[in-house]
Amino acid sequence: MDFQDFTATFTVDQAPEEVFTAINDVRAWWSGDIEGSTGTVGDVWSYRYKDIHYSKQKITELVPGKRVAWHVLDGYLGFTEDKTEWTGTDIVFDITQEGGKTEVRFTHLGLTPEFECFENCSNAWGFYIKGSLQELITSGQGQPNPKE
Repeated sequence: MDFQDFTATFTVDQAPEEVFTAINDVRAWWSGDIEGSTGTVGDVWSYRYKDIHYSKQKITELVPGKRVAWHVLDGYLGFTEDKTEWTGTDIVFDITQEGGKTEVRFTHLGLTPEFECFENCSNAWGFYIKGSLQELITSGQGQPNPKE
């Protein structure tokens, strides 16, 4: 059976360069504690939300105004039987411009419906990508969860 990777897409009026900059400002749109630099190919950074979710990403691709890609080196999900479902997956943002609009296509390669976390992770990504990140791009203010 051929499962689809989780994808979310939205379109904004801002230029591809502005979109690229916003994606790389991970702390402004994704909740949790983020440690490390998120702006240079080869950078390794981690995301942690309580004892529920931890992941360590390596930036594998940065093409200004076009693409951002991260490889998940290590992952832990506290609510799944297989705690390492994210390990080895890739998170990709493709940015394209058409007719004065900029489209962002987010894909979590390897996050498929066969994963136990697919529903929860899809809902969370949907909020962070189509909610928080899109708002950061359009209004300058994302919606990461407030510090607790």
